[in-house]
Amino acid sequence: MEKVKAGVIGIGHMGQYHVGAYMEIPYVDVVGVADVDEDKVKAIGQQYEIQGFTDYRELLPLVDVVTVAVPTKEHFQVTKDALDVGVHVLVEKPIATTMEDARELFRLASEKGIALHVGHVERYNGAVQELMKIVTDPLLVEARRLGPFVERVQDDGVVLDLMIHDIDIVLGLVNSKVKHIEASGLSCYTDKGDVAVVHLGFESGCVATLTASRVTQNKVRTMAVSQDDFYVFLNFTEQDLHIHRQASSEARRTRDELRYRQSSIIEQVFVHKDNPLKLEIVDLINCGLNHQCPMISVDRELKSLEIALEIERILRNKGVVRD
Repeated sequence: MEKVKAGVIGIGHMGQYHVGAYMEIPYVDVVGVADVDEDKVKAIGQQYEIQGFTDYRELLPLVDVVTVAVPTKEHFQVTKDALDVGVHVLVEKPIATTMEDARELFRLASEKGIALHVGHVERYNGAVQELMKIVTDPLLVEARRLGPFVERVQDDGVVLDLMIHDIDIVLGLVNSKVKHIEASGLSCYTDKGDVAVVHLGFESGCVATLTASRVTQNKVRTMAVSQDDFYVFLNFTEQDLHIHRQASSEARRTRDELRYRQSSIIEQVFVHKDNPLKLEIVDLINCGLNHQCPMISVDRELKSLEIALEIERILRNKGVVRD
């Protein structure tokens, strides 16, 4: 089998993860990386014994697939340049800063028959994939994506940086249109919003509460889903999934106190654990070079961004997000 030639544009924190993930795939040959930081280019080039470029356009003719992990404001131009020369693209989320730019990139990819995927890596988390099989009619979804502030993440607010992952998953779980959105938040370290609490109401009646924070000194990545016959709790970091069924509770009064007792049948779902980023890259290669259908439709890709941008608009109107 002829090796797939791959490259990474933007070798900051996320870009370096992509280089390592490509290296794990036996039939992929990482031919080069590109970044405006010459020192980074030299360091990564020497570490992996690959070519390095400070002008990403010099890398594009050498590759079949490429990851775009540059700052969000540069996503549109870099991705467009890659699509223009026929390279399949995995662009880190969010794909663009406006719906117009996002639609234009997908239009161009479709016109040229090129695979264009957005880097929603949680889709490839084994626990999330099992969750999608289990949940059929959710009533309540509660997601928490919390952690400390990281100095390097300043281009995007907490909605586009963190919450968009949970927006994407919720839209996949709830087969219904969003009816209304409520949002509140805080800006603590940046002007773009570092805390966001969002309530999504769906036409089906389902309610989703999403909390994202960059001011919490403990990393939390969880989602809980209530259906009429069970409750599912997912830990993204551990790729763990538990189902609670047939819950019951009772209260017993003793002479000194009132005691509560609750019980339920708890099932731990077997989850195949692999590197989600590697699986994401494999999916791009299968779609681009083996002509398989993408896991997520273009409409879903666009809807996740549309909801995230609407939340940012609400927060901007409340003065939480300041341009």
